[in-house]
Amino acid sequence: MKEDRLIYRHVFNERTQPKRFYAAFHLQRALGLARAVPEDIEIQVGSQWWCLRRRSVEAILDFARDRRDVVRFFRTTWIPDETFFQTLVRHLIPDIEIETRSLTFLMFSDYGLPVTFYNDHYDMLLGQDCLFARKISPEAHDLKRRLGALYHDDAARFEISNEGRSLFAFLTRRGREGRRFAPRFWDTESSLGRDRVLMIVVCKKWHVAKRLLQRVDEVTGLPTVGYLFNEQSASMPDLGGIETSIRKRTRHRRALMRMLFDYYGSDRLVICIDPSNIDLLQDFCNDRSTTRILEIQCRFSRDDLASHAMRLGLAGQQARPGTLEGLLPTIRGDLLHESDRIRDARFENHFILRETDDRARDPDLLARFLDIPPQKAQEIAQVDQLFTD
Repeated sequence: MKEDRLIYRHVFNERTQPKRFYAAFHLQRALGLARAVPEDIEIQVGSQWWCLRRRSVEAILDFARDRRDVVRFFRTTWIPDETFFQTLVRHLIPDIEIETRSLTFLMFSDYGLPVTFYNDHYDMLLGQDCLFARKISPEAHDLKRRLGALYHDDAARFEISNEGRSLFAFLTRRGREGRRFAPRFWDTESSLGRDRVLMIVVCKKWHVAKRLLQRVDEVTGLPTVGYLFNEQSASMPDLGGIETSIRKRTRHRRALMRMLFDYYGSDRLVICIDPSNIDLLQDFCNDRSTTRILEIQCRFSRDDLASHAMRLGLAGQQARPGTLEGLLPTIRGDLLHESDRIRDARFENHFILRETDDRARDPDLLARFLDIPPQKAQEIAQVDQLFTD
């Protein structure tokens, strides 16, 4: 309900008396008993979780005493706690004094249900920029005790990281990433071209892959495009709008690649893809064109993993050390899992360049991947500080 919640009178509880609620509603609508909204107020709808200053409460009470007609109107609206205070605050308080974000920290699961907090969520809750939390389990006695003690601690100091929601989404998503049930029609009915060669550099450290691509462009003149399926800011030519968003590029991936081949007037193209995009690799390798993959496996220090967690929004600059340390093994495991999935796929023409390998192997590997003379591969392999962070 939108307008109906206001223009009809709702005197029955929709949850406890649903038959009476809807019978009264349909009867009023059938008889045309709609009422007018007070003309001098603009109805606002918002969350029922809010906080009011004393001055705001006094202003609302004064208004309620003077405007009994408005109070009578809201008394029979549906879910008035989502409209009454929201409307009057906007009517009585200057916008500059209103903070629109909620002070209650709450999260919802993939099923649309509120997430319940337990004893082991204490540290996470303290890192959120909120005064209240919803919902806490009735069995979380230790959490309630610790929060109660915190309420009486006048000397408490908080380090706000705000990583709660992104951290929850990251951890609960493990093991259930969405998978495509069937190829889309524009993928099955199109091809990059039988005589074309797509060379894909796969690397988790994007700056390493970009450094190599720049050197390939300088030495061979092959057209190269960075992480076009991962970075919105990837350098892309004007292709009529298909290049404007990552979502469009991914959805129409084969059409996009055909257009790039045509734009550069070449049957050979080098691009970069993040290791997490296994579906893209599988799709391109299943095409009638020739696809080669160069996977660059880098070493990841603790600082690398911490920076990666911050880029993903899983930890803030002020994240508690215990929270970050507990998260790093999961992130490292994710990176290994991405590499294992690529190897398990057994792609044809899959080459692996490891940071730990002897650099003398690089020219031969690059020559086979790019199908270029050994001399040019040797020039590319001399790129300065390829793995330097």
